[in-house]
Amino acid sequence: MASIIILAFFGVFVIFPVCSLFMRITPSGIVDVINLPQFYEALKNSLICSGTAALISLCLALVCAMCIERTRIKHKAFFNLLFVMPMLIPSISHAFGLVALFGANGLITKIFGLNGSIYGFTGIIAGSVMYSFPVAYIMLADILRYEDGTQHKAAEVLGVPSHRRFLDLTLPFLKRPLISAFFAAFTMIITDYGVPLMIGGKTITLPVLMYNRAIGMIDYNSGSVIGALLLLPAVAAFVIDLLNSENRNNNFMPEPVTTKEGKFARTCSLIFCVVISIAIFAPVIAFCMMTFAKKYPVDASFTLYHVLKTIRRGAGNYLLNSIIYAFFAGIAGTSLAFVCSYITARLERYKFSRIIHLISLLTMAVPGIVLGLSFVIFFNRTSLYGTILIIIIANTVHFFASPYLMMYNALRKINPSLEDTGSVLGVKRLNIIADVIMPEVMPAVKEMFAYFFVNSMMTVSAVSFLAPPSPRPVALMIPQFEAQLLMESAAFISLVILVVNSLLKLFLREK
Repeated sequence: MASIIILAFFGVFVIFPVCSLFMRITPSGIVDVINLPQFYEALKNSLICSGTAALISLCLALVCAMCIERTRIKHKAFFNLLFVMPMLIPSISHAFGLVALFGANGLITKIFGLNGSIYGFTGIIAGSVMYSFPVAYIMLADILRYEDGTQHKAAEVLGVPSHRRFLDLTLPFLKRPLISAFFAAFTMIITDYGVPLMIGGKTITLPVLMYNRAIGMIDYNSGSVIGALLLLPAVAAFVIDLLNSENRNNNFMPEPVTTKEGKFARTCSLIFCVVISIAIFAPVIAFCMMTFAKKYPVDASFTLYHVLKTIRRGAGNYLLNSIIYAFFAGIAGTSLAFVCSYITARLERYKFSRIIHLISLLTMAVPGIVLGLSFVIFFNRTSLYGTILIIIIANTVHFFASPYLMMYNALRKINPSLEDTGSVLGVKRLNIIADVIMPEVMPAVKEMFAYFFVNSMMTVSAVSFLAPPSPRPVALMIPQFEAQLLMESAAFISLVILVVNSLLKLFLREK
């Protein structure tokens, strides 16, 4: 019964909405989109910006991962924390931070008298790198921990220099993860409209064009065509990740690679990590300075005027809305992901387990902006549309795949004969889950909840299509204030989201 309910849920909230988006596509609609004067420009901009930013992000992530995992630099935990900090704020906040630093009235622009413009290709690429870097870094740093050190020891005994060991052993080992990380970063960037919306200027991308057509002009047919086009890289990334996951050996515990680098290598690694950390933390500093400055950047004297003005404009209520959305998405998503992963990881012989596993992973291939438009098309004439519940469901579906995989891998590490032993002894399955399995996987449960909560707090993709006039999530106030040139208020909202997400992570970590 549970499997049927789960399949029905994914059918109603994933398969049917996406199918309804494809059903809106007609030959004439495709021709209309192709004939749009901005289409080819948006397509070219999206491909160039996404490819360039993903490649830069991948290179930076690889170097940072090597510095952390292959050298003996100090303060690794601190650098790890800073490297993932961009995951706690919306993508639009990264672009906003760059505007605060390098815009026409930006802090660094004023200090150094810069004449160039951050808007356009340069800004989109810089903001996209900041947005996608943490994901690429986590993927590469995690896989480096599982490289077998015996080959490196043998090569070292034979006198093979360190750079040859990297080229001949580490790079081949990283071939598949590098491809997966590139496609993951590319997909994140090409389907994001927060960065190009804030800092793109006249450089339009496909997500911005899709949003303008679907929401600005209520042209769902054109939006569906562009949405289907944006699904292609996401599906490619999903297939590559699925193939890679199927070839991983989760039971092999390799000997870790030992490092014997010299002082010069450690110093260079430390300097590189410091530079990347400063680049990541600089937008946060800009948020703080802009939020509490009388008139940024002309008058930097401290004031609470902009904070109080933002609160009077309803920021407190918006924040409460987001916390409610995020909390219930966390509860619903964690519960659903646990049940699905238990069925697929512990009940593999069950006839629906394989189908549930594939559908759970399939949610990874649906970008938020496409999911939002799909929900609009499929639910716009139902009583669910325009309610709090549809946003909670959208966030649950949108961010489902990663927490599901997290719990799936955790459950597969537990003794597979545990339930059979309990059955022989007369112990009920629910008792085994509550008394044995849950204590073992509780750290993963906390991580799952944090993932749903944090991402639901900061997302601006799907909710931009679905949020009712009231109550709206707080992240949508950033583009609203930016459009009204209330930059200090937008900075305050970005800072609030970062603080709330950081507090939750710290709370769950200590507990």
